[in-house]
Amino acid sequence: MRHFLDFEKPIAELQRKLDELKAQPGTPSLGISWEEEIRLLEGKIQDAQRQLYSNLTPWQRVQLARHPRRPYTLDYLRLAFEEFEELHGDRLHSDDRAMVCGFARLGGQRVLVVGTQKGRDTKENILRNFGSAHPEGYRKALRLMKMADKFGLPIISLIDTAGAYPGIGAEERHVAEAIAVNLREMMTFEVPILACVIGEGGSGGALGIGVADRVLILENAYYSVISPEGCAAILWKDRTAAPKAAAALKITADDLRSLGLVDAVLPEPLGGAHLDPEATAATLRQGLLQHLSEVQSMPTSGRLSARYAKFRAFGHFTEPDSKAA
Repeated sequence: MRHFLDFEKPIAELQRKLDELKAQPGTPSLGISWEEEIRLLEGKIQDAQRQLYSNLTPWQRVQLARHPRRPYTLDYLRLAFEEFEELHGDRLHSDDRAMVCGFARLGGQRVLVVGTQKGRDTKENILRNFGSAHPEGYRKALRLMKMADKFGLPIISLIDTAGAYPGIGAEERHVAEAIAVNLREMMTFEVPILACVIGEGGSGGALGIGVADRVLILENAYYSVISPEGCAAILWKDRTAAPKAAAALKITADDLRSLGLVDAVLPEPLGGAHLDPEATAATLRQGLLQHLSEVQSMPTSGRLSARYAKFRAFGHFTEPDSKAA
């Protein structure tokens, strides 16, 4: 059964009427045939979807990025990759189930895939820690990325996390240091690295596996230094100002591309990736193959220089000329 978000209520009402009509064949109410009435309702739903989803606000896109039925890393590993073999443990503390890592095939070539994984229900969310990795998750990812670099295998990162876990245990085991080491080491790996934000791209938790030659993002995903709720609590002292914060943060895919923070936006089916995971996975696969081919064609020294310059260019700003003022 489809799960509708609050802003999708007009479509939900039309869909309810259509379901009721299909459940009672041969009982038209508009003086037309049953089949014609169904076609009219289906047309209204399509028109409402096009109008709604072509004018989404930043906050509505955040809601879509968090949709409970949205495909997660393991879904894409099943639909877009082949022969995935998961590996576990950081060899220092434990295995973090919020960070999924392993080798797979993409378009016939062997790659390493690392990605954050959320849960579908309460039990799985506890197992996956709601997709928020501990330091051992980042160290596991780094251990396997070093292995991929040693054997010349491209690295692909799938990002979907509200952020790294901020609990006491994570702080005691130095989560900030683990993320910082990943940033440093990923900048130096000689193999091609691709990253794609498939849902939430939250703060350092996302950046900890996000240093890449090409950064892609799905159409309804977001990438931000802080969640809209966190920003609203700081700036407006009110978490209900999250919609205002989402607009101010410029966190949508189109905003990020215009700012040069991502390299490409991958389109989603009308209404979001959760409505057609197979089509979204096919789009993701095609995008990864295209950009991987382009990056692999670059000489190693040029690729490393471009990767370094790419991230050093983030965060530029200008100040008004005090003399002119």
